[in-house]
Amino acid sequence: MSQVQDPIREGLKRGWKVRGGALGEIPESIVCDVAIVGSGAGAGITAELLSKAGLQVVIIEEGPLKSSADFNQKESEAYPQLYQESAARKTEDKAINILQGRCVGGSTTVNWTSSFRTPKPTLNFWQEKFRLPDYTVEALAPYFAQAEQRLNISPWLTPPNENNDLLRRGASKLGIDSAVISRNVKGCWNLGSCGLGCPTNAKQSMLVTTIPAALERGAQLLTETRVERFELVNGKVTALYCRPVMPNGALALSVSAQAATKIVAKHYVLAAGAINSPAVLLRSNAPDPHGLLGARTFLHPVVMSSAVFDQKIEAWNGAPQTIYTDHFLDTQAIDGPIGYKLEAPPLHPIIFASTVPGFGQSQQALLKTFANNHTLLALLRDGFHDQSRGGKVKLRDDGSAVLDYPLTDYVMDGARRALLSMLEIQFAAGARQVLPLHEMAEPYTSWEQAREAVKALPMKPLLTKVVSAHVMGGCGLGGDEKLGVIRPDGVHWQLENLSIHDGSIFPTSIGANPQLSIYGVVNRLAQELARKLTGRAVALA
Repeated sequence: MSQVQDPIREGLKRGWKVRGGALGEIPESIVCDVAIVGSGAGAGITAELLSKAGLQVVIIEEGPLKSSADFNQKESEAYPQLYQESAARKTEDKAINILQGRCVGGSTTVNWTSSFRTPKPTLNFWQEKFRLPDYTVEALAPYFAQAEQRLNISPWLTPPNENNDLLRRGASKLGIDSAVISRNVKGCWNLGSCGLGCPTNAKQSMLVTTIPAALERGAQLLTETRVERFELVNGKVTALYCRPVMPNGALALSVSAQAATKIVAKHYVLAAGAINSPAVLLRSNAPDPHGLLGARTFLHPVVMSSAVFDQKIEAWNGAPQTIYTDHFLDTQAIDGPIGYKLEAPPLHPIIFASTVPGFGQSQQALLKTFANNHTLLALLRDGFHDQSRGGKVKLRDDGSAVLDYPLTDYVMDGARRALLSMLEIQFAAGARQVLPLHEMAEPYTSWEQAREAVKALPMKPLLTKVVSAHVMGGCGLGGDEKLGVIRPDGVHWQLENLSIHDGSIFPTSIGANPQLSIYGVVNRLAQELARKLTGRAVALA
């Protein structure tokens, strides 16, 4: 690892304009062409394109700037440094744990690299229900292709590790098709620690691609800097105000009484991610004439099944997610009972121990099986049914964001069906014992025993283990201001110089890992914005 070059540290030595935290105090005021809030998938694409068009860009990121030299594959350091709330962000009722990045590069720095174009059924639904006729497979295809080329996204051709191959083999025995996942990697070392930050810079995240490209063109980056609010006057943003924070996100003690830094721009791009983007607008008292702001926020609720095999699995080793099946999406009407995508996640000790049910001797027995453990997850495709309207972003008394996310009977029916599907696949793959992640479940040693037990389990929040790493919606697109917070071109319906370029703009969940959907959709929006602001046509290189 010591021989790997660190492009971030090299760029800083060359004079990149980066301030915040240990890199220096942020100035009291800044004037620029475009201020971008956030540095994740949407922000990175936008920053590269707008700086390429010759605009003076300032990127404001709440999290710290960490790079490959800091990524040592230790969970104890990665979660506090790189994730929202130390990887322990939860919904308001604590029923869902949410993994979201909080660092330069956002969730692209810590995700597992799975890349899918927005599925056609999802786009068809948007066209019909949200009056978005230009959001078609054909219209978006060139923008997806550009993003895939820029970020080296292609199917993973290396044979899957045992963790993923078990999904393939089990599904095949049941006559269920599976396929290879595309990944945004270049020269991948196949380490398996993608979620802890890539120590070799193989993952083509915003941290090592678009953000450096923007900085090379003179963009400024403020790290450990939280945007508190926008100043709004007569249907326009006239400034934004931000404050320095410590690496853990707490307000920097030395500046708690200091006036906020004021940034004045011609145009503003909000790309802080679903949950945080709606929160900035809520703190700004942004116009919301139709009560849409923060509503219809979606998570892809995830349920899991843990299996023990006779052979070693070592699910921490090798590319983390490389096989999937959409069988339970493709065979389900999009507005019928909720469908789900199945994948095989990597396992690391802290995440594993904090996710599996039980305590005392029962948990100890399960932890002893760690090397032989295989887990499947199901991404529930929410947002396409009247009983699946997602959640709502709200503000706590201190102005921080929290997501209220009801797990309806409709969603939990899907959770039960998903658990049954995963259990059957794991037994078909040769599992010795399978445990659905539910507080009242026990390890089962046959498919018949497991099937009857799961049918009887009460599928209730806090009993059924639910997690998510995909947050979407809350500032949705709409062809009419009564249907969305932003217009089809990404501009806020009531604020003429504010665009939103992140996963919060999706009217529903994607039904697939969302990073490539953000790259492709924002690529188009940012190119349109560059033309509007400069008259220049730019594209991802």
